[in-house]
Amino acid sequence: MAAAEAAVVSSSSSLKPDTAPVPESAGTAAGTAAAPSAMAAAAAVAAAARTGSEARVSKPGLATKLLSLSGVFAVHKPKGPTSAELLNRLKEKLLAEAGMPSSEWTKRKKQTLKIGHGGTLDSAARGVLVVGIGRGTKMLTSMLSGSKRYIAIGELGKATDTLDSTGKVTEEKPYDKITQEDIEGILQKFTGNIMQVPPLYSALKKDGQRLSTLMKRGEVVEAKPARPVTVYSLSLQKFQPPFFTLDVECGGGFYIRSLVSDIGKELSSCANVLELTRTKQGPFTLEEHALPEDRWTIDDISQSLEQCSSLLPAELALKKSKPEESNEHVLSCEYITLNETKGGDDVIKTF
Repeated sequence: MAAAEAAVVSSSSSLKPDTAPVPESAGTAAGTAAAPSAMAAAAAVAAAARTGSEARVSKPGLATKLLSLSGVFAVHKPKGPTSAELLNRLKEKLLAEAGMPSSEWTKRKKQTLKIGHGGTLDSAARGVLVVGIGRGTKMLTSMLSGSKRYIAIGELGKATDTLDSTGKVTEEKPYDKITQEDIEGILQKFTGNIMQVPPLYSALKKDGQRLSTLMKRGEVVEAKPARPVTVYSLSLQKFQPPFFTLDVECGGGFYIRSLVSDIGKELSSCANVLELTRTKQGPFTLEEHALPEDRWTIDDISQSLEQCSSLLPAELALKKSKPEESNEHVLSCEYITLNETKGGDDVIKTF
């Protein structure tokens, strides 16, 4: 609207020279030349006004379209923010595009924008984050049981309390005698149905609180017992001491940080995760399906939902929703923890 008003002011000011009285001595030609210029400026003003009007009308339409979005899609999570922080950023962008800041939408609860993620990524990790919107949030549980694929860069010779590069170094051991063949020779031990001890810095809970939260407070936390997990494939992609790159496909509840740490111990050394990228979750891949932040728009997400619907099993297909009884375009956002039964990083959250 401000842009439209600026255009009107600019156009109006340009009218003044053209609409000033033309002395009779200037002749008929001058008067004739002024008329088309004035008409063009007036047309520009009218066009600007129409643009502003159209912008105002489009906001309710965008709100309606946002509320109608339903299904599962994927976004590209960068390093830095937590999965919850990223989802909040996505929500804020969508609400802003629909014409209302979230503080305004939350004042009324006649309609609710539900948006959630399934399968948390650590803040230091990047890659595919599966998102459910509308009734698609009920489909997120199925994403936890599906396979995930990661590219992990491990660093030999250093152990940390978090099992990755964000933690404090707790131990250092030599690694100079470790060869590529040594690493490849032990990977079979970590493939298939195996037992794994989750890291202390994790989303697993004790007395209703995350272990990572308790650890940061300095409280004494006992490691959770080993639990069964599945590794479908595991291969060494590159070895340039002290760094080694793994390609891992695994099931739900699996920790790449624990894997890298266990590999270091098996090699009579120690190791931590330097870089972690999730390249695939369920049918969603980083290259083909994950929307970067510059495409977090209502239209782009709508198109992505259509494209991704064909990737999901038939039993997860969404039925057409019933029309809303209320015609008011009112959004609110709610936060509900739907499921934490998987533990670990596999947490569904809905906002």
